[in-house]
Amino acid sequence: MAERMRPRRSPARYLAPLALAATIAGTYAVVHHGLARPANDKHPRRQVESRRPRRGSPARTSPTTGARYYVVRAGDTLDAIAARSHISLRTLEALNPSVSATSLRVGQRLALSR
Repeated sequence: MAERMRPRRSPARYLAPLALAATIAGTYAVVHHGLARPANDKHPRRQVESRRPRRGSPARTSPTTGARYYVVRAGDTLDAIAARSHISLRTLEALNPSVSATSLRVGQRLALSR
């Protein structure tokens, strides 16, 4: 009985599974690196840099008008902003008539002087 000849398989048939495995490994590495980044990282696409005074430092001053302003941070209240800025709550509300104590937004800019 004649032995049946099997066709020779191409080594290229191993490339598709290898390419798939490399793609999965690369995707995992990219996603894992992005999720493992600490919250205070300054990566420009991950976190918007805010202009806010540090605790204990004065509020920023606008170079053109000389007016002082404060950029609202998470958890801020009008009372806390007034106390931190050394102005009265009534003055803060008068300088920012369109701002409501219940509608503060992170990143919102509040005037501290005229």
